[in-house]
Amino acid sequence: MKKLCLVLIVFACLSALAAAQAVAAPAAQPAAPAAAQPAPQANGQVVEEIITRVNNQIITRSEFERSKDQLRDEVKQQNSKDPDKSFAEREKDVLRDLIDQQLLLDKGKDLGITGDTDLIKQLDQMRKDMKLDTLEDLEKEAAKQGISWEDFKQTQRNQIITRKVIGEEVSSHLSVTKEEEQKFYDDHKSEMEGPEFIRLSEILVAPKASAPAAAPAANDPNSPAPAPAAQPVVDDAALSAAEAKANDLLKQIHDGASFEDVAKKSSDGPSAADGGALGVFKRGQLAKELEDKTFAMKSGEVTDVIRAKQGFIILKVVDHQMAGIPPFKDALPKIQDALYYEKLQPALRAYLTKLREDAYLDVKPGYVDSGASPNQTKPIETASAQTDVKKGRKRHKKLGIL
Repeated sequence: MKKLCLVLIVFACLSALAAAQAVAAPAAQPAAPAAAQPAPQANGQVVEEIITRVNNQIITRSEFERSKDQLRDEVKQQNSKDPDKSFAEREKDVLRDLIDQQLLLDKGKDLGITGDTDLIKQLDQMRKDMKLDTLEDLEKEAAKQGISWEDFKQTQRNQIITRKVIGEEVSSHLSVTKEEEQKFYDDHKSEMEGPEFIRLSEILVAPKASAPAAAPAANDPNSPAPAPAAQPVVDDAALSAAEAKANDLLKQIHDGASFEDVAKKSSDGPSAADGGALGVFKRGQLAKELEDKTFAMKSGEVTDVIRAKQGFIILKVVDHQMAGIPPFKDALPKIQDALYYEKLQPALRAYLTKLREDAYLDVKPGYVDSGASPNQTKPIETASAQTDVKKGRKRHKKLGIL
């Protein structure tokens, strides 16, 4: 659904799930050289420095520093010209985004959202995209890249939970009127103007090569020079079989089968996992024969079977936009996305502010939550709370707070 898709866009702006950032201690209070390291206890144990408490959870200094490092890497990729400026602009929101994430995860628990089923589906889709046989193979691939499998799964689960919370609590309450859509179209027509393009999807059927004839033995006295490696042979029978299969797939599509489903199941192309999606093409980017065929077609139309170098292909024109300003109906999906995005940002920030006001939230002096609400209640430990801490009992949300 469009609203839920917009949630993914918002997280790119909040950076709450991938690279949350925060403000370090003020310059007036210079840190000691070893401040970035956890403080050792008298008995030699290393203890994490807690910089923020969010309800029953904590945010540590190492999490905070790791998030800043992730942000620094991110801005280098996004803005190679002036990454330091981009980092400085976004660094102030590191702690805010870490707190945002924890508040949303806590709300997910209140709503009974676990994300377990969606996590399995998401991991399985990753497996398919990487053309791996089992989830165990995916786990091994993660290990090869130095990624903790459990940490990776928890990160994915957290993303699912936060998306669902935002979908249920924020985006589902947003609406866009026809008048707003028309006004946006009228106000942004010049920005929508562009060249003619088509969006294509492909089904490829590659002929199966037969095994090559055995090469002469290397020690054969009649073959003094090493023979080149024999290449697989594609004979007429293999070509005929591939063409027949392609025609059968085309018939399935004409009979009502989904092009995308057929591509996922039967295409030999690298785009099969994506339903055959090839992307957008302008005039001059395709071979002349393919350009003449596809640019003469309308959105949703499918070509006949076409002989290509790799085998036999079937192309679908997913979208065909003419040069100039697209008609209102064609631009409507993008208009709705833009309007929802405009509304979702402030609505989500207002929602997160309200969560702060209802939470037990304590930020260590020297750190700043840039999303703090003026109506937040500063946690104050009562004598009973301090006694409980000494006895080793954990305090729960809102307990020991005046």
